[in-house]
Amino acid sequence: MISQWQLRAAFAARLSDMYGREVPAYTTLVDVSREVNEDVLRARGADAERLGSIGRVTAERHGAIRVGTPQEMQQVARVFGALGMHPVGFYDLREAAASAVPVVSTAFRPIDGEELARNPFRVFTSMLTPADPRFFDDELRARLETFLSERELFSPELLTLADRAEAEGGLPEAEAERFLQLAVPTFELSTEPVDKAWYETLERVSAVAADIGGVRSTHINHLTPRVLDIDELYRRMTERGIEMIDTIQGPPAWKGPDVLLRQTSFRALAEPRALRLPDGTVTSGTLRVRFGEVEARGIALTREGRALYDRLLTTVDRAAAAQPHTPRSELARAAWTEHLPHTENELAAQGLAYFTYHLAHLARERLRAGNRPPTSITELVEQGWVHAQPIVYEDFLPRSAAGIFQSNLTGEGAKNSDRTGTAYDAEWLSGAIGRDVLDPFALYEQQQNHSLALVARELGLDGAFK
Repeated sequence: MISQWQLRAAFAARLSDMYGREVPAYTTLVDVSREVNEDVLRARGADAERLGSIGRVTAERHGAIRVGTPQEMQQVARVFGALGMHPVGFYDLREAAASAVPVVSTAFRPIDGEELARNPFRVFTSMLTPADPRFFDDELRARLETFLSERELFSPELLTLADRAEAEGGLPEAEAERFLQLAVPTFELSTEPVDKAWYETLERVSAVAADIGGVRSTHINHLTPRVLDIDELYRRMTERGIEMIDTIQGPPAWKGPDVLLRQTSFRALAEPRALRLPDGTVTSGTLRVRFGEVEARGIALTREGRALYDRLLTTVDRAAAAQPHTPRSELARAAWTEHLPHTENELAAQGLAYFTYHLAHLARERLRAGNRPPTSITELVEQGWVHAQPIVYEDFLPRSAAGIFQSNLTGEGAKNSDRTGTAYDAEWLSGAIGRDVLDPFALYEQQQNHSLALVARELGLDGAFK
Protein backbone atom coordinates (compact mmCIF):
# COMPACT_ATOMS: atom_id res chain seq x y z
CA MET A 1 0.00 0.00 0.00
CA ILE A 2 1.07 3.54 -0.78
CA SER A 3 -0.02 5.54 2.26
CA GLN A 4 -1.83 8.87 2.09
CA TRP A 5 1.24 10.88 3.07
CA GLN A 6 3.28 9.14 0.38
CA LEU A 7 0.55 9.92 -2.15
CA ARG A 8 0.57 13.53 -0.95
CA ALA A 9 4.35 13.82 -1.26
CA ALA A 10 4.35 12.26 -4.72
CA PHE A 11 1.49 14.48 -5.89
CA ALA A 12 3.25 17.62 -4.62
CA ALA A 13 6.54 16.62 -6.27
CA ARG A 14 4.92 15.85 -9.63
CA LEU A 15 2.86 19.03 -9.50
CA SER A 16 6.05 20.98 -8.85
CA ASP A 17 7.79 19.34 -11.81
CA MET A 18 4.81 20.06 -14.05
CA TYR A 19 4.53 23.68 -12.95
CA GLY A 20 8.26 24.19 -13.43
CA ARG A 21 7.98 23.02 -17.05
CA GLU A 22 5.03 25.33 -17.68
CA VAL A 23 6.40 28.35 -15.76
CA PRO A 24 10.23 28.41 -15.89
CA ALA A 25 10.37 31.42 -13.54
CA TYR A 26 8.95 29.10 -10.85
CA THR A 27 12.06 26.92 -11.14
CA THR A 28 14.18 30.04 -10.64
CA LEU A 29 12.11 30.86 -7.55
CA VAL A 30 12.67 27.36 -6.12
CA ASP A 31 16.41 27.54 -6.86
CA VAL A 32 16.81 30.94 -5.20
CA SER A 33 14.71 29.79 -2.20
CA ARG A 34 17.02 26.80 -1.75
CA GLU A 35 20.13 29.01 -1.99
CA VAL A 36 18.76 31.44 0.60
CA ASN A 37 17.77 28.61 2.94
CA GLU A 38 21.23 27.05 2.73
CA ASP A 39 22.86 30.41 3.47
CA VAL A 40 20.56 31.05 6.46
CA LEU A 41 21.28 27.55 7.81
CA ARG A 42 25.04 28.15 7.57
CA ALA A 43 24.73 31.54 9.28
CA ARG A 44 22.27 30.65 12.05
CA GLY A 45 22.85 26.96 12.64
CA ALA A 46 20.20 25.11 14.66
CA ASP A 47 18.25 28.31 15.27
CA ALA A 48 17.34 28.36 11.56
CA GLU A 49 15.39 25.12 12.11
CA ARG A 50 13.39 26.36 15.09
CA LEU A 51 10.24 26.51 12.95
CA GLY A 52 10.81 23.27 11.07
CA SER A 53 13.73 21.14 9.90
CA ILE A 54 15.55 22.26 6.78
CA GLY A 55 14.31 19.06 5.11
CA ARG A 56 10.71 19.99 5.77
CA VAL A 57 11.21 23.63 4.78
CA THR A 58 12.93 22.67 1.51
CA ALA A 59 10.19 20.21 0.55
CA GLU A 60 7.34 22.47 1.65
CA ARG A 61 4.88 23.75 -0.95
CA HIS A 62 1.46 25.29 -1.00
CA GLY A 63 -0.58 25.45 -4.14
CA ALA A 64 -3.55 27.59 -5.11
CA ILE A 65 -6.46 26.60 -7.31
CA ARG A 66 -9.84 28.13 -8.14
CA VAL A 67 -13.18 26.42 -8.78
CA GLY A 68 -16.62 27.68 -9.72
CA THR A 69 -19.33 25.81 -7.83
CA PRO A 70 -20.04 24.04 -4.52
CA GLN A 71 -20.12 20.75 -6.43
CA GLU A 72 -16.63 21.39 -7.81
CA MET A 73 -15.43 22.33 -4.33
CA GLN A 74 -16.93 19.13 -2.96
CA GLN A 75 -15.07 17.13 -5.62
CA VAL A 76 -11.82 18.94 -4.80
CA ALA A 77 -12.35 17.94 -1.17
CA ARG A 78 -12.58 14.29 -2.24
CA VAL A 79 -9.35 14.50 -4.28
CA PHE A 80 -7.44 16.13 -1.42
CA GLY A 81 -9.10 13.84 1.10
CA ALA A 82 -7.30 11.00 -0.66
CA LEU A 83 -4.05 12.76 0.26
CA GLY A 84 -4.93 13.13 3.95
CA MET A 85 -5.77 16.82 3.55
CA HIS A 86 -8.68 18.49 5.36
CA PRO A 87 -10.41 21.86 4.81
CA VAL A 88 -9.06 24.29 7.44
CA GLY A 89 -10.18 27.88 7.86
CA PHE A 90 -12.65 30.06 5.98
CA TYR A 91 -11.43 33.11 4.06
CA ASP A 92 -13.72 35.71 2.51
CA LEU A 93 -11.61 37.51 -0.06
CA ARG A 94 -14.62 39.56 -1.18
CA GLU A 95 -14.31 41.57 2.02
CA ALA A 96 -10.50 41.46 2.35
CA ALA A 97 -9.79 42.87 -1.12
CA ALA A 98 -10.08 46.49 -2.15
CA SER A 99 -10.69 45.47 -5.76
CA ALA A 100 -13.18 42.94 -7.11
CA VAL A 101 -12.21 39.44 -5.93
CA PRO A 102 -15.53 37.51 -5.82
CA VAL A 103 -14.36 34.33 -4.08
CA VAL A 104 -14.49 32.57 -0.72
CA SER A 105 -11.74 30.12 0.16
CA THR A 106 -10.48 27.38 2.42
CA ALA A 107 -7.14 25.60 2.64
CA PHE A 108 -6.78 21.84 2.36
CA ARG A 109 -3.89 20.54 4.46
CA PRO A 110 -2.80 17.81 6.87
CA ILE A 111 -3.82 18.49 10.46
CA ASP A 112 -1.77 15.98 12.46
CA GLY A 113 1.67 17.12 13.64
CA GLU A 114 3.41 14.00 12.35
CA GLU A 115 1.65 14.26 9.00
CA LEU A 116 2.70 17.90 8.68
CA ALA A 117 6.29 16.96 9.48
CA ARG A 118 6.24 14.22 6.84
CA ASN A 119 4.84 16.46 4.11
CA PRO A 120 3.05 19.75 4.84
CA PHE A 121 1.53 20.23 1.38
CA ARG A 122 -1.41 22.66 1.36
CA VAL A 123 -3.73 23.91 -1.36
CA PHE A 124 -5.48 27.27 -0.93
CA THR A 125 -8.75 26.67 -2.79
CA SER A 126 -11.04 29.51 -3.84
CA MET A 127 -14.63 29.22 -5.05
CA LEU A 128 -16.44 31.77 -7.20
CA THR A 129 -19.57 33.46 -5.75
CA PRO A 130 -21.96 34.00 -8.70
CA ALA A 131 -24.86 34.59 -6.30
CA ASP A 132 -23.30 37.81 -4.97
CA PRO A 133 -25.20 40.67 -6.69
CA ARG A 134 -22.39 43.12 -5.99
CA PHE A 135 -20.46 41.41 -8.78
CA PHE A 136 -22.98 39.59 -10.99
CA ASP A 137 -26.39 40.78 -12.14
CA ASP A 138 -29.16 38.23 -12.73
CA GLU A 139 -28.42 37.77 -16.42
CA LEU A 140 -24.66 37.30 -16.00
CA ARG A 141 -25.21 35.01 -13.03
CA ALA A 142 -27.52 32.77 -15.06
CA ARG A 143 -25.04 32.60 -17.97
CA LEU A 144 -22.16 31.89 -15.61
CA GLU A 145 -23.95 29.17 -13.65
CA THR A 146 -25.03 27.49 -16.90
CA PHE A 147 -21.45 27.55 -18.21
CA LEU A 148 -20.07 26.10 -14.97
CA SER A 149 -22.72 23.37 -14.80
CA GLU A 150 -21.71 22.07 -18.23
CA ARG A 151 -18.03 21.42 -17.48
CA GLU A 152 -16.29 18.49 -15.78
CA LEU A 153 -13.08 19.22 -13.88
CA PHE A 154 -12.48 15.78 -12.34
CA SER A 155 -13.08 12.46 -14.05
CA PRO A 156 -15.31 9.83 -12.43
CA GLU A 157 -12.35 7.41 -12.34
CA LEU A 158 -10.23 9.92 -10.43
CA LEU A 159 -13.01 10.57 -7.91
CA THR A 160 -13.59 6.84 -7.40
CA LEU A 161 -9.89 6.27 -6.70
CA ALA A 162 -9.86 9.29 -4.39
CA ASP A 163 -12.76 7.93 -2.36
CA ARG A 164 -11.05 4.56 -2.08
CA ALA A 165 -7.75 6.11 -0.96
CA GLU A 166 -9.51 8.13 1.72
CA ALA A 167 -11.54 5.18 2.97
CA GLU A 168 -8.60 2.74 3.02
CA GLY A 169 -5.83 5.13 4.06
CA GLY A 170 -3.96 4.71 0.79
CA LEU A 171 -3.91 2.69 -2.43
CA PRO A 172 -2.10 -0.34 -3.82
CA GLU A 173 0.89 0.68 -5.93
CA ALA A 174 -0.76 0.30 -9.35
CA GLU A 175 -3.89 2.20 -8.32
CA ALA A 176 -1.77 4.88 -6.62
CA GLU A 177 0.12 5.43 -9.84
CA ARG A 178 -3.14 5.65 -11.78
CA PHE A 179 -4.49 8.18 -9.29
CA LEU A 180 -1.41 10.39 -9.77
CA GLN A 181 -1.57 10.02 -13.56
CA LEU A 182 -5.15 11.29 -13.49
CA ALA A 183 -4.80 13.92 -10.76
CA VAL A 184 -1.71 15.88 -11.82
CA PRO A 185 -2.82 16.68 -15.41
CA THR A 186 -6.13 17.97 -14.03
CA PHE A 187 -4.21 21.04 -12.81
CA GLU A 188 -2.25 21.72 -16.01
CA LEU A 189 -3.03 24.82 -18.04
CA SER A 190 -5.44 23.73 -20.77
CA THR A 191 -4.59 24.20 -24.44
CA GLU A 192 -8.29 24.35 -25.36
CA PRO A 193 -9.15 27.68 -27.03
CA VAL A 194 -10.73 30.24 -24.71
CA ASP A 195 -13.94 31.98 -25.79
CA LYS A 196 -12.53 35.52 -26.04
CA ALA A 197 -15.82 37.41 -25.79
CA TRP A 198 -17.06 35.39 -22.81
CA TYR A 199 -13.73 35.68 -21.02
CA GLU A 200 -13.67 39.46 -21.51
CA THR A 201 -17.26 39.75 -20.25
CA LEU A 202 -16.22 38.15 -16.97
CA GLU A 203 -12.92 40.04 -16.89
CA ARG A 204 -14.82 43.32 -16.74
CA VAL A 205 -16.21 42.09 -13.41
CA SER A 206 -12.98 40.52 -12.16
CA ALA A 207 -9.90 38.93 -13.67
CA VAL A 208 -10.30 36.22 -11.01
CA ALA A 209 -13.88 35.54 -12.18
CA ALA A 210 -12.63 35.22 -15.77
CA ASP A 211 -9.87 32.83 -14.73
CA ILE A 212 -12.42 30.61 -12.98
CA GLY A 213 -15.56 30.90 -15.07
CA GLY A 214 -14.13 31.82 -18.48
CA VAL A 215 -12.52 28.44 -19.17
CA ARG A 216 -13.59 24.80 -19.05
CA SER A 217 -10.85 23.55 -16.73
CA THR A 218 -8.96 24.50 -13.59
CA HIS A 219 -5.22 24.90 -13.10
CA ILE A 220 -2.59 25.71 -10.50
CA ASN A 221 -2.39 29.49 -10.19
CA HIS A 222 0.76 29.38 -8.14
CA LEU A 223 2.90 26.85 -6.32
CA THR A 224 4.70 28.32 -3.35
CA PRO A 225 8.04 27.29 -1.82
CA ARG A 226 8.98 28.29 1.72
CA VAL A 227 12.00 30.45 2.44
CA LEU A 228 13.77 31.34 5.70
CA ASP A 229 14.62 34.93 4.70
CA ILE A 230 11.99 36.39 2.38
CA ASP A 231 13.61 39.84 2.26
CA GLU A 232 16.85 38.35 0.96
CA LEU A 233 14.93 36.24 -1.54
CA TYR A 234 13.09 39.33 -2.81
CA ARG A 235 16.44 41.07 -3.32
CA ARG A 236 18.04 38.14 -5.15
CA MET A 237 15.03 37.57 -7.43
CA THR A 238 15.04 41.25 -8.38
CA GLU A 239 18.80 41.04 -9.10
CA ARG A 240 18.07 38.20 -11.53
CA GLY A 241 15.69 40.40 -13.48
CA ILE A 242 12.47 38.76 -12.23
CA GLU A 243 9.73 41.37 -11.82
CA MET A 244 8.39 41.10 -8.28
CA ILE A 245 5.21 42.66 -6.89
CA ASP A 246 5.71 45.90 -4.99
CA THR A 247 5.57 44.61 -1.43
CA ILE A 248 5.96 41.69 0.93
CA GLN A 249 2.50 40.97 2.35
CA GLY A 250 1.93 40.32 6.05
CA PRO A 251 3.98 41.31 9.11
CA PRO A 252 7.03 43.54 8.63
CA ALA A 253 10.64 42.52 9.00
CA TRP A 254 11.63 43.40 12.56
CA LYS A 255 13.97 42.29 15.36
CA GLY A 256 11.36 40.30 17.31
CA PRO A 257 9.88 36.82 16.70
CA ASP A 258 8.57 35.91 13.27
CA VAL A 259 4.81 35.50 13.51
CA LEU A 260 2.09 34.25 11.16
CA LEU A 261 2.99 34.49 7.48
CA ARG A 262 4.88 36.74 5.08
CA GLN A 263 4.28 36.33 1.34
CA THR A 264 5.38 37.87 -1.93
CA SER A 265 5.45 36.80 -5.58
CA PHE A 266 6.73 37.55 -9.02
CA ARG A 267 4.15 39.20 -11.25
CA ALA A 268 1.63 37.21 -13.26
CA LEU A 269 3.06 36.20 -16.60
CA ALA A 270 1.58 37.03 -20.00
CA GLU A 271 1.25 33.45 -21.24
CA PRO A 272 0.32 32.46 -24.82
CA ARG A 273 -3.24 31.17 -25.09
CA ALA A 274 -5.46 30.17 -27.99
CA LEU A 275 -8.50 32.46 -28.21
CA ARG A 276 -11.72 31.67 -30.10
CA LEU A 277 -13.34 34.68 -31.77
CA PRO A 278 -17.12 35.15 -32.23
CA ASP A 279 -16.90 33.95 -35.85
CA GLY A 280 -15.39 30.65 -34.70
CA THR A 281 -11.84 31.32 -35.84
CA VAL A 282 -8.97 30.77 -33.41
CA THR A 283 -6.21 33.30 -32.91
CA SER A 284 -3.28 33.54 -30.53
CA GLY A 285 -3.18 35.93 -27.60
CA THR A 286 -1.96 36.17 -24.01
CA LEU A 287 -3.63 35.96 -20.60
CA ARG A 288 -2.16 36.79 -17.19
CA VAL A 289 -3.38 34.27 -14.61
CA ARG A 290 -0.38 32.49 -13.08
CA PHE A 291 2.33 33.86 -10.84
CA GLY A 292 5.09 32.71 -8.51
CA GLU A 293 4.46 33.12 -4.82
CA VAL A 294 6.92 32.47 -1.99
CA GLU A 295 6.33 32.49 1.75
CA ALA A 296 8.09 32.69 5.10
CA ARG A 297 6.24 31.14 8.03
CA GLY A 298 6.32 32.23 11.65
CA ILE A 299 4.67 31.34 14.94
CA ALA A 300 0.93 30.67 15.16
CA LEU A 301 -0.85 33.36 17.18
CA THR A 302 -3.72 32.69 19.59
CA ARG A 303 -7.08 34.41 19.14
CA GLU A 304 -5.81 37.18 21.43
CA GLY A 305 -2.58 37.45 19.46
CA ARG A 306 -4.47 37.54 16.19
CA ALA A 307 -6.75 40.29 17.53
CA LEU A 308 -3.62 42.29 18.41
CA TYR A 309 -2.25 41.69 14.91
CA ASP A 310 -5.48 42.95 13.34
CA ARG A 311 -5.40 46.05 15.57
CA LEU A 312 -1.84 46.74 14.49
CA LEU A 313 -2.89 46.55 10.83
CA THR A 314 -5.53 49.20 11.52
CA THR A 315 -2.93 51.34 13.32
CA VAL A 316 -0.59 51.08 10.34
CA ASP A 317 -3.41 51.89 7.88
CA ARG A 318 -4.15 55.09 9.79
CA ALA A 319 -0.49 56.03 10.02
CA ALA A 320 -0.04 55.41 6.28
CA ALA A 321 -3.00 57.66 5.48
CA ALA A 322 -1.57 60.40 7.70
CA GLN A 323 2.02 59.97 6.45
CA PRO A 324 1.71 59.02 2.76
CA HIS A 325 5.40 59.67 2.03
CA THR A 326 6.67 57.32 4.75
CA PRO A 327 7.20 53.70 3.59
CA ARG A 328 4.49 51.45 4.99
CA SER A 329 7.13 48.91 6.04
CA GLU A 330 8.74 51.56 8.25
CA LEU A 331 5.42 52.44 9.88
CA ALA A 332 4.62 48.77 10.44
CA ARG A 333 8.01 48.07 11.98
CA ALA A 334 7.52 50.95 14.43
CA ALA A 335 4.06 49.66 15.42
CA TRP A 336 5.33 46.11 15.91
CA THR A 337 8.26 47.31 18.00
CA GLU A 338 5.98 49.33 20.24
CA HIS A 339 3.13 46.88 20.74
CA LEU A 340 4.30 43.28 20.13
CA PRO A 341 6.39 41.32 22.67
CA HIS A 342 10.05 41.12 21.64
CA THR A 343 10.71 37.51 22.67
CA GLU A 344 9.05 34.13 22.29
CA ASN A 345 8.85 33.73 26.08
CA GLU A 346 6.94 37.02 26.34
CA LEU A 347 4.54 35.88 23.61
CA ALA A 348 3.94 32.66 25.55
CA ALA A 349 3.60 34.36 28.94
CA GLN A 350 1.02 36.81 27.57
CA GLY A 351 -0.97 34.04 25.85
CA LEU A 352 -0.44 35.58 22.41
CA ALA A 353 1.12 32.61 20.57
CA TYR A 354 0.93 28.82 20.56
CA PHE A 355 3.75 26.57 21.74
CA THR A 356 4.30 22.94 22.56
CA TYR A 357 5.97 22.32 25.91
CA HIS A 358 8.61 19.68 26.58
CA LEU A 359 10.36 18.55 29.75
CA ALA A 360 14.01 19.67 29.93
CA HIS A 361 16.76 17.19 30.82
CA LEU A 362 17.51 19.37 33.86
CA ALA A 363 13.95 18.79 35.11
CA ARG A 364 14.49 15.05 35.41
CA GLU A 365 17.62 15.62 37.49
CA ARG A 366 15.75 18.02 39.76
CA LEU A 367 12.90 15.54 40.22
CA ARG A 368 15.35 12.76 41.15
CA ALA A 369 16.89 15.17 43.66
CA GLY A 370 13.46 15.67 45.26
CA ASN A 371 12.93 19.26 44.06
CA ARG A 372 9.32 20.32 43.61
CA PRO A 373 8.46 22.08 40.34
CA PRO A 374 6.42 25.28 40.22
CA THR A 375 2.82 24.89 39.10
CA SER A 376 2.81 27.78 36.61
CA ILE A 377 3.82 27.01 33.04
CA THR A 378 5.45 30.45 32.80
CA GLU A 379 7.58 29.74 35.87
CA LEU A 380 8.44 26.28 34.58
CA VAL A 381 9.80 27.85 31.39
CA GLU A 382 11.58 30.70 33.19
CA GLN A 383 13.25 28.33 35.68
CA GLY A 384 14.38 25.90 32.99
CA TRP A 385 12.13 22.95 33.86
CA VAL A 386 10.36 23.09 30.49
CA HIS A 387 11.26 24.19 26.96
CA ALA A 388 8.68 26.03 24.84
CA GLN A 389 8.77 25.09 21.14
CA PRO A 390 6.86 27.47 18.84
CA ILE A 391 4.07 25.99 16.73
CA VAL A 392 4.40 26.89 13.06
CA TYR A 393 1.55 28.87 11.54
CA GLU A 394 0.16 26.48 8.92
CA ASP A 395 -2.62 28.67 7.56
CA PHE A 396 -3.27 31.91 5.69
CA LEU A 397 -4.16 35.58 6.14
CA PRO A 398 -7.15 36.80 4.09
CA ARG A 399 -5.79 40.31 3.69
CA SER A 400 -2.40 39.00 2.53
CA ALA A 401 -4.02 36.51 0.15
CA ALA A 402 -6.20 39.28 -1.26
CA GLY A 403 -3.12 41.50 -1.58
CA ILE A 404 -1.31 38.83 -3.61
CA PHE A 405 -4.40 38.37 -5.81
CA GLN A 406 -4.79 42.12 -6.33
CA SER A 407 -1.14 42.75 -7.13
CA ASN A 408 -1.33 40.24 -9.98
CA LEU A 409 -4.63 41.39 -11.51
CA THR A 410 -4.84 43.17 -14.85
CA GLY A 411 -7.47 45.60 -13.55
CA GLU A 412 -9.61 46.54 -10.58
CA GLY A 413 -12.80 44.99 -11.97
CA ALA A 414 -16.27 46.13 -10.92
CA LYS A 415 -18.02 45.88 -7.54
CA ASN A 416 -21.37 47.53 -6.78
CA SER A 417 -21.09 48.26 -3.06
CA ASP A 418 -24.62 49.71 -2.99
CA ARG A 419 -25.99 46.16 -3.15
CA THR A 420 -26.03 43.75 -0.23
CA GLY A 421 -23.60 40.86 -0.54
CA THR A 422 -24.61 37.22 -0.26
CA ALA A 423 -23.62 35.68 3.08
CA TYR A 424 -21.08 32.86 3.14
CA ASP A 425 -19.33 31.47 6.20
CA ALA A 426 -17.52 28.35 7.40
CA GLU A 427 -20.80 26.65 8.34
CA TRP A 428 -22.20 27.24 4.84
CA LEU A 429 -19.04 25.90 3.23
CA SER A 430 -19.04 22.83 5.48
CA GLY A 431 -22.55 22.01 4.28
CA ALA A 432 -21.64 22.66 0.66
CA ILE A 433 -18.69 20.26 0.62
CA GLY A 434 -20.11 17.68 3.02
CA ARG A 435 -17.28 17.82 5.55
CA ASP A 436 -16.42 20.12 8.42
CA VAL A 437 -14.28 23.16 7.69
CA LEU A 438 -11.99 23.01 10.71
CA ASP A 439 -11.11 25.93 12.97
CA PRO A 440 -7.33 26.51 12.82
CA PHE A 441 -7.26 28.05 16.30
CA ALA A 442 -8.83 24.89 17.72
CA LEU A 443 -6.19 22.74 16.00
CA TYR A 444 -3.29 24.77 17.43
CA GLU A 445 -4.88 24.85 20.87
CA GLN A 446 -5.39 21.09 20.82
CA GLN A 447 -1.71 20.60 19.93
CA GLN A 448 -0.59 22.94 22.74
CA ASN A 449 -2.93 21.40 25.32
CA HIS A 450 -1.77 17.89 24.49
CA SER A 451 1.84 18.88 25.21
CA LEU A 452 0.83 20.59 28.46
CA ALA A 453 -0.99 17.47 29.62
CA LEU A 454 2.13 15.37 28.99
CA VAL A 455 4.34 17.82 30.89
CA ALA A 456 1.92 17.93 33.82
CA ARG A 457 1.85 14.13 33.98
CA GLU A 458 5.66 13.85 33.82
CA LEU A 459 6.02 16.40 36.64
CA GLY A 460 3.28 14.85 38.74
CA LEU A 461 1.16 17.98 38.37
CA ASP A 462 -1.96 16.49 36.83
CA GLY A 463 -4.63 19.14 36.59
CA ALA A 464 -2.35 21.88 37.91
CA PHE A 465 -2.37 23.87 34.68
CA LYS A 466 -3.80 23.74 31.19
